[in-house]
Amino acid sequence: MAAHEIEILLVEDNPADVELTLHALRQNKLANRILVVRDGEEALDYVFCRGAYSARTLDRPPRLILLDLKLPKVNGLEVLRQIKSDPRAKAIPVVILTASKEERDLMDSYQGGVNSFIQKPVDFDEFRATVKHLGLYWLLVNEPPPSSAFSWG
Repeated sequence: MAAHEIEILLVEDNPADVELTLHALRQNKLANRILVVRDGEEALDYVFCRGAYSARTLDRPPRLILLDLKLPKVNGLEVLRQIKSDPRAKAIPVVILTASKEERDLMDSYQGGVNSFIQKPVDFDEFRATVKHLGLYWLLVNEPPPSSAFSWG
């Protein structure tokens, strides 16, 4: 991956939500590279360069992780906990993008260190607009952490 490319890790098991999110990000030219993983275990393997992603290097973390909560194998809260408790990855911005309306999920996400919590709108156009604004903020407005924030050594 070239140094100027923007990389998003999308962790989502619902194919319709994957397609909507990809469409919104690409339509607004908000990312050069979007990797989709469909369960929490694969997300952790990617972030920590394990398993199928062992050839990947730890020096180029995703610019942003969009994380669903209700995932197979390892749920989103556990993925969040592992990322935010590891000094090599805790500076990666993680945004929960979920259909959950449970106050407990909101509370647990913020206590786990999430950077933002967004409830997925049901309406197609509203969902696209939400992803567009999310991408604009996290990829263009927000200043990313410096590479020194990641202790991959």
